Amino acid sequence: MEELASYELEGGIATIAMDDGKVNALSISMLERLHECLDRAEKDEAVVILTGREGYLSAGFDLRVFQEEPERIVEMLLLGARLSERLLCFPTPVIVACSGHAIAAGTFAALAADLRIGVEGPFKLGLNEVKIGLTVPLFVVELARQRLTPAEFNRALGTARMYSPEEAVEAGLLDRLVAPAELASASRTAAEELAGLNMAAHTATKLRVRESALRALRAGIETELEAHRNPA
Repeated sequence: MEELASYELEGGIATIAMDDGKVNALSISMLERLHECLDRAEKDEAVVILTGREGYLSAGFDLRVFQEEPERIVEMLLLGARLSERLLCFPTPVIVACSGHAIAAGTFAALAADLRIGVEGPFKLGLNEVKIGLTVPLFVVELARQRLTPAEFNRALGTARMYSPEEAVEAGLLDRLVAPAELASASRTAAEELAGLNMAAHTATKLRVRESALRALRAGIETELEAHRNPA
C-alpha cells in the first residue's frame, strides 16, 4: 500500500502525499494507508502536511466499493469517519496542502485540519453527495458545521454546491491560496512556524476548542453505524 501514499519525515515535519496515479480515490486501501502514515507521524511527534498529486487532493470515496462491494461500504465509511475524527484531534498541527480538486470525502481532511492551503486554478471543491444520490452522513454534517460559514453550511450540504478555490476560502473550506508551484514551499514554511508551538498546550487547547464538535461527530458516527446494523 506504500505506493498509495508516501511518508517523508524531515526536521520534525511529516509530509504524507497521496498519489494513486488517478484521482486519489479514498478506497479502503488508501484509507488504511493514511491511518498507517498518521500512526508514524504520531510516533514521530511530527507536524503533518497532508497533500495529494498534481490536480487532485482527492475525488472522495471509491465509488467502485458502492457498486461492486456493497458489503464493504460500512468498512470504508468508518475508516473515513475515523480519519476525520483523528485529524480533528491530532496531537500535533495538521496542514492540508490542497493540490487541486477536493470532492465529497476528499474535503473531509480540509474540514478537520488546523490550516488549509489551496492552489489557484480551475479546480472544484465541495460536498456533492446529494447530487450523486447519497444522504450526507451525520458525522459529515457535524464536520462541516464546525468549519463552514453559516450561510454556506446549508448550501454546501443541501444543494451540492461546488466552489472555486477563491469561493472555497470565503466558504471556510480553505484558509488561503497560493500558485500551484508555491504550494510545497508555502506548506513547509507554515509547518515550520507551527512546529514552534508548545505541543502540549496546542493539543490541550485544540481539544477544548473542538470538544463539542468532536462529541457531535462521534455521536454521528455511532448513529450511522447503528442504522447500518439495524436498517429499518
